[in-house]
Amino acid sequence: MKRAKIMIEDESCLPPLEAMEWEWLDVDGSGGYASSSVTNCHTRKYHGLLTANLAHPAGRHVLLSKFEDSLCLGEEEYFFSCHQYPNFLFPPRPPCLTKFSLAPAPQFTYRIDGLIVHKTIMLLPAGDGLLIRYDFEHAPESLLLRLKPFLAFRGFHALTKENPFFDTPTVPLKSGFSIQPYRDMPPLYIRTDINSDFFPSPRWYYNFEYRGEQERGYACHEDLFLPGILEAPVKKGRSALIAVSIKRKPLEPGKKWASELQRRSRLESEVEETAGSIPPPDRDLFRQLLQAGRQFLIRSNTGRPAIIAGYHWFDDWGRDTLISLPGLTFCSGLGQWGLEILDSLGRHEKDGLLPNFFSPDEQNNAYNTVDASLWYFWAVQQMLKYTGNMQEVQRSMWPVMKNIIRKFMAGTAYKIYMAENGLLHAGDGSTHLTWMDAMVAGRPVTPRGGFAVEINALWFNALCFAGELARSFGETLFPPDLPERLRTAFQDTFWIADGSYLGDVYADGVLDHAIRPNQVFAVSLPFSPLDDFQASGVLNCLRENLLTPCGLRTLAPGDPSYQGRYRGDSAQRDSAYHQGTVWPWLLGAFGEACLKQAKDRQETRSFLLEHLRKFLRQHLWTAGLGSVSEIFDGDPPHWPGGCIAQAWSVGEIIRLYRLLYESND
Repeated sequence: MKRAKIMIEDESCLPPLEAMEWEWLDVDGSGGYASSSVTNCHTRKYHGLLTANLAHPAGRHVLLSKFEDSLCLGEEEYFFSCHQYPNFLFPPRPPCLTKFSLAPAPQFTYRIDGLIVHKTIMLLPAGDGLLIRYDFEHAPESLLLRLKPFLAFRGFHALTKENPFFDTPTVPLKSGFSIQPYRDMPPLYIRTDINSDFFPSPRWYYNFEYRGEQERGYACHEDLFLPGILEAPVKKGRSALIAVSIKRKPLEPGKKWASELQRRSRLESEVEETAGSIPPPDRDLFRQLLQAGRQFLIRSNTGRPAIIAGYHWFDDWGRDTLISLPGLTFCSGLGQWGLEILDSLGRHEKDGLLPNFFSPDEQNNAYNTVDASLWYFWAVQQMLKYTGNMQEVQRSMWPVMKNIIRKFMAGTAYKIYMAENGLLHAGDGSTHLTWMDAMVAGRPVTPRGGFAVEINALWFNALCFAGELARSFGETLFPPDLPERLRTAFQDTFWIADGSYLGDVYADGVLDHAIRPNQVFAVSLPFSPLDDFQASGVLNCLRENLLTPCGLRTLAPGDPSYQGRYRGDSAQRDSAYHQGTVWPWLLGAFGEACLKQAKDRQETRSFLLEHLRKFLRQHLWTAGLGSVSEIFDGDPPHWPGGCIAQAWSVGEIIRLYRLLYESND
């Protein structure tokens, strides 16, 4: 089986079971997406050909779940998609899929006797709709393309069941039809670019089974509605285009197809130019990361620039946005995007806090996080490093940073306040304000209320950076001795001499001695509260206990609470989420810390590059093809889990690549 770029090819057909584990993704830049497995058999409720980010009702909705598309040749019918029902796969023998490629759009190549069929799926930007094109090689004089659209029309977290509120009538259109299942949702328009006939045959199909949801302990059976069948005779030498949209105006599929191909070609050229700064053998890997990174950058329905935290099910989260922002923008040749996002996020500051996540309607944003505000300082530092735009800092970011520091020093919501020794306190045993925020039965799995190590490393970094800015702007924000007092308190509180590492949380007079990756930020951030001996101890501890081929474990395997497999229902998975599960985004901080403390910089650089190469060469061709998953098992062989494409996983590896090649200059 041949693999090149993000292309998988096998003349004797791709292995169907393995191909069902590979997932593809195409996005529209507005939060909408198209996605399925390479076999085009949905394995998740989040899979769909047209998942649109609607303004009304607000949020992402799976409108068109899939087509059952087939080709009729004489008495035979050959299918290009399949469905899993309980104990039954239809069709039992789909045609031979010989090739899948991801760019410039997901394309599937099938072999049917001597006939070659190329099926290409392309989501249009700004919610303009979906195009699917069929091209035929070595075709007979005439073919019949048959399309059965299966509709869901539901929120992407939900499942559809047959119900009496679903309006089934269709409106005939030239070579297509339209349907509006619910009054509060937009109509759907489906047309072909060649003469076709639509035969209404409204009926429900029952119990589509999504094994991915079944494995995750969720409801996994869905009913989908078939409004009718489209049949399009295709003459030799012709292709067939299907256009799907929620906009009444016809798409003009041919023109849209050509213009979208041109747009994607321009983007590929931009990516190629940016990737040119990274030499072989890493250029191809870096290029793919840049392409994956662009999938997370969106404009919401209000026009707000944002970053989707992960596909399929995450929205835009403040913490994830700020951690992934430098890699996805400033390190990727998209500095203006980064500036706009920083400015937009800053406008949402309230009582020193930045949103933990934005609600779909952007009216009920959650502010239950302490570290988003502190990551803001780091993101501004990265912006300055790559753009040097101090004028923008003073104009739009400095007022936000000043207010955060003042509120945190004086005290704000969620028991966030600065203690007399300078340490920052946040939360209690019932809150989940840090990135380790999993909850089971209403309680945090990893209670981190009190003085958390990475929160105080971020706080120290923020104070040092703000102090520099204040001096350059001729202002005074806090007593000049505060950072040094905080440094002393940090070392006295968190340093564990017996073991040479940092404890995780200090609460109620007790330091948690669990070995966790949060201590890495005390080394990696631009301003560190540690001396060199302590920083080296932290890195040795991380290498020996937490480093895996895919990232850092969230807990050392020797800990009684360690869980090495991320499996089971929601409660079981959440119980393992930060109790040993590996997170690749932590490679960014780990690599930066290693470079900062390196005695032999070239040796360290070579070690980190080889680590990334091995990881990416294996992983980019599995799970979410071309992107980096959210998490991995703590135990070998470290199977991927969670979201198939995670913004901070991609962003931090992009940033680490930049650091590694900067270090060689």
